[in-house]
Amino acid sequence: MSYGLLLPELIIAASALIVLLDVFVKNSRGRFAGYVSIIAILVSLILVLKDGLVDPTPYFNDTIVVDSVSQIFNMIFLVVALLVVIAGVAYTEDKFHPEVFYSLLLFATLGMMIVAISNDLIPLFVGFELASLATYPMAAFERERRGIEASIKYFVIGGLSSAILLFGLSYIYGVTGTTNIPQIAETLSANIMKPASLLGLIFVVAGFGFKMALVPFHMWAIDVYDGAPHLISALLSSASKKMAFIAGFKVLIVGLIALRFDWYIGIALLAVITMTVGNVVAAIQQSVKRMLAYSSVAHAGYIAIAFVVISKSLEHAEIALAGGILHIFSHALMNGGAFILASIVAAGVIARAKPGEEDNLENYAGLGKVAPVSALLMAILMLSLGGVPPLFGFFSKAVIFLSAIKADLLWLAIIGVLNSALSLYYYARVVMYMYWKDPVLERVNEPLLYVLPVAIATVGVLLLGLYPPTYRWAFEAAHTLLQMGGVP
Repeated sequence: MSYGLLLPELIIAASALIVLLDVFVKNSRGRFAGYVSIIAILVSLILVLKDGLVDPTPYFNDTIVVDSVSQIFNMIFLVVALLVVIAGVAYTEDKFHPEVFYSLLLFATLGMMIVAISNDLIPLFVGFELASLATYPMAAFERERRGIEASIKYFVIGGLSSAILLFGLSYIYGVTGTTNIPQIAETLSANIMKPASLLGLIFVVAGFGFKMALVPFHMWAIDVYDGAPHLISALLSSASKKMAFIAGFKVLIVGLIALRFDWYIGIALLAVITMTVGNVVAAIQQSVKRMLAYSSVAHAGYIAIAFVVISKSLEHAEIALAGGILHIFSHALMNGGAFILASIVAAGVIARAKPGEEDNLENYAGLGKVAPVSALLMAILMLSLGGVPPLFGFFSKAVIFLSAIKADLLWLAIIGVLNSALSLYYYARVVMYMYWKDPVLERVNEPLLYVLPVAIATVGVLLLGLYPPTYRWAFEAAHTLLQMGGVP
């Protein structure tokens, strides 16, 4: 058997260990670790793109499978990691032990990739915990009070949600007698009305609710994204939370299909409350970082529409899943780029940030004149987050809302569109500040290592929504997920 399809994971694992050894090198400033990380992530991304759509290929007694689903999510994780690590070269320049930053980043990426290829609950949970344990200390990387507080909150809530999730999974294992996800799908449908099955699914939904930051399980995410360094927030909101969705797609789809559409109203209310709370609270924020954090909650609500459609109509489950995957991809690019750009504004590189007010919207005043490239990139990302055509964010939302309409959930699609319209207010407000307010600085130099990853994300936002293979890959992944859940 050829293990070539596992090369991306093996390269990231080997690089993480090599970079970790750099911690013990005397007088190391982390440059070697940074270059190794960039090369490893870039090579892994090229391998994933080269293999592209692949037939399901099982390894290690069917516990892991490389297929279209794992490939597209590995691509998402690697793209976000690449954006963060490029910006990290400038970010870690004067930091204590920068090689720790790169090592933890690589281990977190490896954990996410293991979740993507998992076909069994055990490697899925191990990958989840590897990624989580690597990101807990990253939130406190700058060793400031807010970061330490964010890290502790993240650790406590992350441990609690993992315990809840594992408790639910243990009940499902007790009912089905297996940890193999396709076999669970086959067995659970015949035992779904058993109290143990229902109890297990309730705990699994709650556990994933925490991981995905769905209301009312979302408050930890706001505090963590706000307290962590901007680059870490970019990784957490754009990749780590997306890991929760791929795990949720694999596990929850099994339960939702087995339930025979009994829970779709409850899940729909969860999605509506999540997107509404996220947008309403984001609209009143003066801190751009907290605005992006609440915005991430709202986008989790949009993606959750996919679960609603699956539990309502299997006929339209494929388009719903494809829409969810597309929006995960688009949001990873948009949010990752926005957080990276916000980091240089907060650092006072292209703005005059007052102590304690580094994330204030006022710092974006006049950026269109003093930092035209950064302002243009930020404006495109903001408009895409708001769903303005012809940007990627518009098309990914459109596919999700279309799936709801096809499943006779017109009311849910209307609420989604209204929420998207509401979000335009606070996204456009950032653009207004950048172009309509007077600047407080003269023309400034824009650091290449920060602007480059934002430019990469912006190019993706501009082009991928109009690129047909993006949709073909998403629909193929959706079809594979449904087959995993027992749908022919």
